[in-house]
Parts: sequence; structure tokens; C-alpha cells
Amino acid sequence: MNRKQQRTIKEVLQILLLLIIVGLFIFGNLQYTAKNPGGNDFLVHWVGTQSFVKEGISPYSDDVALRIQNLVYGRPAQAGEHELRVAYPFYSVFLFLPFSLIEDFTVARALWMTVLELLIIISTIMMIRMVNWKPNFLITFLIIVFSLFWYHGLRSIINGNAVVFILFLIILSIYAIIHKQDELAGICLALITIKPQVVFAFIIFLVFWSLANRRYKVIFWFLGSLIALIILGLFILPSWPMEFLGEVFRYPGYNPPGTPATALAEILPGIGRQLGIILSVLSILILLIEWVNGRYSREEKFIWVTSITLVMGQWLNIQTDPGNFLIMFPAIILIFRIIEDRWKNSGQWIILLFLGILFFIPWIIFARTIDFGYQPLQNPIMFFPVPLILIIGLFWVRWWVKNPVTDIINS
Repeated sequence: MNRKQQRTIKEVLQILLLLIIVGLFIFGNLQYTAKNPGGNDFLVHWVGTQSFVKEGISPYSDDVALRIQNLVYGRPAQAGEHELRVAYPFYSVFLFLPFSLIEDFTVARALWMTVLELLIIISTIMMIRMVNWKPNFLITFLIIVFSLFWYHGLRSIINGNAVVFILFLIILSIYAIIHKQDELAGICLALITIKPQVVFAFIIFLVFWSLANRRYKVIFWFLGSLIALIILGLFILPSWPMEFLGEVFRYPGYNPPGTPATALAEILPGIGRQLGIILSVLSILILLIEWVNGRYSREEKFIWVTSITLVMGQWLNIQTDPGNFLIMFPAIILIFRIIEDRWKNSGQWIILLFLGILFFIPWIIFARTIDFGYQPLQNPIMFFPVPLILIIGLFWVRWWVKNPVTDIINS
């Protein structure tokens, strides 16, 4: 058997293994969705997209909202309950379109969950490679398992949150910028605007960085792709911008606390709001300082600045939700990479300790503060544990972030 035949057999076996793994994921998810109702983040957009594609009804309409509410509550939403309305830009329907063609929600949800799980695994592997880290098999396996089952990973999968796609596109955009694939980076930035409040700070920094480094193609392709998506949406549903803006302004009124100020106001009614505003102001100031210092950053330092942006960007008093904190995952991989590089002998034990802290603390806090409504509802306290741990971790390893020669020259 020659080398070419051996390579062919190896590739066939790899494809078969991948198909078996995907099949097992689908089977497991079908078993889960058949016995466990939920997936409301996905349900909202599945119904919204299906209603528009099959009946021509705007996904932002009251009729669609009522359909979703009847599926979840068995009745219209009452005062104080989540109204379960579509609040994404219209071009998000292209993401949900293939799944909206499936009539059975249980099957559609299972396939959606499978895609999310595979994307989390792919994103994890991409991030490990992007920081030039080669952990041993056990550490790699544990990190992949962690990525699926830590609080912000599993919650995203079970609820069917599209933030998993955002995570993948964020990592892809960072990779593209590092490897000077500016067209791809710009397209990724446009696509992540389906959840604009989550990536606002990230986009602002990359635009600022691109201007500072004269990487104008990133901005050109970002704006060009975004305009193309908006125009395509206008061609299909001319009224969507105004309907979407209406939902954006309506969104905070029926959602749980979505900013540090509103979260702390519920936890500490006396001074919580003021503390939350102070926290947001401090976050803005820290990010501005890091952005200016990192305006010519490259490689590892660039990844560090984007990581702190993804973490602290969720504390800028822009409406969001801890369910979106999965986008902070790149910070975890970067911290682990620097730890192992700095402390070669004990680094793996520190990583395992850090993994344990990031896994158990959020789940313990969630379990002790959970509120059972139409689904298990998280307490506003979940706004703080993971970002706080990652901010401490990022600034702890900051001093060992490698500064390429290009940084020193450009500075």
C-alpha cells in the first residue's frame, strides 16, 4: 500500500468518525428535546422566520409574538412576563431559515443544538491554535468538555442562543485580522451585528484599531457587507428597520435586568443603581486606556486587548444578558496559554484549578439563586462572577503577554 492510499484511507476513516460523532450528537439531542421543553431563544426566531417565510407575516408583528407566547405559556403573556418577541435585525432570518423549514420544533431544536455544540467545539479548537498553544491530550479534552458544560456554554445550548454563532464569528474575525485576511474580518464583523448590543465594544475597538493601522479594508468590507445586509432586508421587508427599532426600545421593558446598574439595583435597592453606573464608567475608562495602549498591538497582545474588550464590554450599561457571556471564552483560552507558558511545571495544575473555579462557582451561584418561572430564571447576580474572574485573570497575566517587535516599532 503506497503513501497516497494510506492517506486516502486515513481521510475516509476521519470522515466516518466525524459522521458518527455528529450522529451521536443528533441522537442525544433528539432524546433530550423530546423530554425537555424549552429552547425559547431559538423558538422565538424559529416561529418568527417560519411565519414570514411561509405566510409573509412580519416576524416583529404582534400576531407572531402571540403565537410564540401561546406555545410557551399556553396563553398570551401577562404583565411582568417575558413577551418573547423577535428583537434581532431582519437579516438574521437567513441564519434561522434552514431550520424554519422543519415543521417539527423538537427536531428543528435538536438539529440547532447539534450545530451549536459543534460550533463551540470548533471555536475552542480554533482559539487554542490561534494562541499557538499545544496542550496535552488530557487538558485539551477537559477544555472541550468544559466549553460545552460550563454555565454559559450549556445555558446557550439548551436555550438555543445564537450567541454561539457570534462566538465563532468573533474568533474567526480575530484570526482573519492576525493573518491579514481583511475582507473576511470585515464580513465577520457585519454578520455579528445580529446581536449588536453584545459586540458593540468589540466592533468599536476593531474599527479604531483598523484606522490606527491603516487596515482600511476591514472597515470597507464591514460597512459594505452591513449595508448589503440592510438593503437585502429592505428589499424583502421594507418596513423592517422601523419595526426592529420599535422592538429594541421595547426590549428592556419586559426583560430581566440587562445592565450592571439594573442588576445591582435589584440586588441592592438602596445604592445598587449608583454602584452599577460607577462600574460601567470604570469599565469604559479602562477600555479606552487599553485601546489607546493597544492601538498598534499584534498577535498575542492584540488577542489580549480583544479579550478584555469582550469581557468588560458587557459592563458598559448597554442592555444585554448573562446568557450572552459565552463570547468571553477567548479570554479563558488566552489566560490558560500564558499560564502554561509562564509556569511550565505547575502551569497545568493552575489551569485545572482555574477550570474548576470557572465551572463550579457559576453553577453553584445559579443553583442557589435560581427562580423557577415559565423556565428556570437566573438571578441578576449572574452578571458578575465570570466577568470578575476573567478580568482578574487577564490583568494577572497581562505582564507576560508577548509584545512583538512590530509593537515596539509602531509605538
